[in-house]
Amino acid sequence: MTDALAGLLQLSSATLPIGAFSHSLGLEAAVEAAIVVDAASAERWIGDQLEWLWARAEAPLWLTLYAAWGEPDASALERGNDRLLAMRESQELLLECTQTGHSLRQWLLTLPAIPQLRAEQRAVLGQLQPVAYACVHALAARALGLSAVSGLHACAWSLLENLCSAAVKLVPLGQTQGQALLRRLALRLPQALTRAQSTRPEQISNFAPMLAILSAQHESQYSRLFRS
Repeated sequence: MTDALAGLLQLSSATLPIGAFSHSLGLEAAVEAAIVVDAASAERWIGDQLEWLWARAEAPLWLTLYAAWGEPDASALERGNDRLLAMRESQELLLECTQTGHSLRQWLLTLPAIPQLRAEQRAVLGQLQPVAYACVHALAARALGLSAVSGLHACAWSLLENLCSAAVKLVPLGQTQGQALLRRLALRLPQALTRAQSTRPEQISNFAPMLAILSAQHESQYSRLFRS
């Protein structure tokens, strides 16, 4: 774990240049609709997104992709990547997935001193068009020497930190409130990781109709700070 600490910190850093800061994943539309109005409602919204979407859909697929990158198994990677893209139920959610995926791929391919990123993995990565963020993230975790659990933890942390940062701007919340919100949500990560690891392929579900509706409404929202 100590040997991979630098990679873990870098992969979960808010300064990772992939443009995640420009997306709120439906949160801005939820604020506009007065569903999120304060710290408590922001915690419910983000917590539900962590439990009902990430832990039951994207995270189990991330684990499948992490395993597939070991070979690499090109067919399994293509199927997993396609499923991640298909789960995006609005144009904006798909944009977020592919834009951050493309940016993370560019970052990974230009990163120096990562001998664990093999030529055959680079070749498969280049063939995935478009590529989903979680698909690239799973490979980045492998290349940086992270275990599946550590890599998945980094993925979840990035999601929570991005959404809490968006809540600070949108609700709005004070910086101290935002940090308290992030801390409370972070305490839910072990349960979310356990859920992800115990979810079988046939149990994967991203059923969240209100998020899909709000995200679609956000596409024509009159005033907005975020792209999604």
